[in-house]
Amino acid sequence: MSDPVLSAPSILDRFRLDDRIALVTGGGQGIGRALAHALGEAGARVAVVDINQQTADEVAHELSEKGIGSLALTADVTDQAQVEKMVAAIVDHWGGLTIGINNAGIGQWADAESMSLADWQRMMNLNLTGVFLCAQAEGKVMLEAEYGKIINTASMSGHIVNMPQNQSAYNTSKAGVIHLTRSLATEWATRGVRVNSISPGYTRTQLVDDLLQTPEGQKVMPVWMSMTPVNHMAEVTDLQGAVVFLASPASDFVTGHDLVIDGGYCAW
Repeated sequence: MSDPVLSAPSILDRFRLDDRIALVTGGGQGIGRALAHALGEAGARVAVVDINQQTADEVAHELSEKGIGSLALTADVTDQAQVEKMVAAIVDHWGGLTIGINNAGIGQWADAESMSLADWQRMMNLNLTGVFLCAQAEGKVMLEAEYGKIINTASMSGHIVNMPQNQSAYNTSKAGVIHLTRSLATEWATRGVRVNSISPGYTRTQLVDDLLQTPEGQKVMPVWMSMTPVNHMAEVTDLQGAVVFLASPASDFVTGHDLVIDGGYCAW
């Protein structure tokens, strides 16, 4: 019997994504943009998918400037036909799909007693149903190839109830993403497809920066930081290493896991 420690590729090589083909939804800004760069820097070719063609084009151009193979696509992840077309376009362009980062999502603060049904359904459609539709379409390609990595963006809000803002719909949608991840992981584990999620804590993006310039944002920020042991928000770059790990051969025995990246918030 061979010694796995001596026969395995080097640990740094196992973090490489050379010859991998990835897609990132919500890749035109914020967290998705950072994840697209990370995957490309690790060796993958990356399809940047966004509802906004201009931002997808801009990020794809950033990647190409680094010498990374890139493709810009537009898709509404709540539309099954568009999702299937998105995956088909990537397979047609590069011949396969090995990494799916399902990151598109929205947030909303709303009191439960006054939240409209339309707002609730919009949150569930994008944050949960959209993740399912993308994972389903990606999974069909990966199951046929008997290999693939799917990584869903959940949130620490799927584990805890945030304060002082009210956001029951968002919390519920992200808890659903975590359990969907576990469910898909167990269905597909013996067929070569690994399904995991990441749960960021408060992360600095342009949308968050804009929020923090408002009186309401300035009110919540001290509360957020008092409940975060490291006492500052994450930068989007703080999420890159976790996703490269989960997308790489280094994590081939990891599935059904939610990796919390919250500066210790959930540790209290």
